[in-house]
Amino acid sequence: MNPTYETFIGCDCPYETADVVLFGAPFDSTTSFRPGTRFGSKAMRSDSFGIETYSPYQDLDLEDYNVCDLGDLELPFGNSPRVLSQLHDTAQQILRDGKIPMMLGGEHLASLGPIEAASAQYPDLCVLHFDAHTDLRQDYLGETLSHATVMRRVWDLLGDDRLYQFGIRSGERAEFYWAKEHTFLQKFNFDHLEAVVEKLQGRPVYFSIDLDVLDPSVFPGTGTPEAGGVTFLQLLNAIITAGRLNIVGMDLMELCPVYDQSGVSTAVACKTARELLLSVLSRRK
Repeated sequence: MNPTYETFIGCDCPYETADVVLFGAPFDSTTSFRPGTRFGSKAMRSDSFGIETYSPYQDLDLEDYNVCDLGDLELPFGNSPRVLSQLHDTAQQILRDGKIPMMLGGEHLASLGPIEAASAQYPDLCVLHFDAHTDLRQDYLGETLSHATVMRRVWDLLGDDRLYQFGIRSGERAEFYWAKEHTFLQKFNFDHLEAVVEKLQGRPVYFSIDLDVLDPSVFPGTGTPEAGGVTFLQLLNAIITAGRLNIVGMDLMELCPVYDQSGVSTAVACKTARELLLSVLSRRK
């Protein structure tokens, strides 16, 4: 009798031979509206067996690539700095071993840990950010570490002309005005993504996707749904375009499965994860 460990579909190769390493971040301690994203990575892993490893969109199959799923990390509740440190250390080890870390969230603050690790290894790192929200507040209710401040903390780390944001349709007025001076921010859609991809050719890029960039009619299972988002096919095409970049780390965040009992949101998240993996992996061959 052999034990069975649940992994994301097609992602069961040994760590030593993997090109991409998945890990889950079951963390939502700073969620400001509807909690529950801590269950996102586990739900994706389980429901991924409802899709295929083959993508008819890209004519690619996860079975042809080497991906390891480490499972969910055991993270301490109520201590954001310790959580970020643990996520940083996990991503740092994966990067040092010449592999690409891919984190499944979890709330968006968790992205800060792997981005810090990628920045240490690649000093000229840029960040590509798909989201409904600016995430550029200096603090939220006095807390500087929050899912509402994560991209401001990324800017603290990287500085101007290194953060590229798409799909943004929600935030305080001050955030949008601040972004005009410090980040590239494309409201509502993925216009100008092609030009940004051309600009960033050859640069190391961390790719962070908050799934609430999708319209809630497509993806209601998230903590802070915002009307006016993109469709799945628009997101898919943007992911394929972004796949031409030198992606050195990535994440897929903010699935909150408890708010969509139909399971559709989790299915959308699984398919998005598959397409993201294939888009990045196909460039490494």
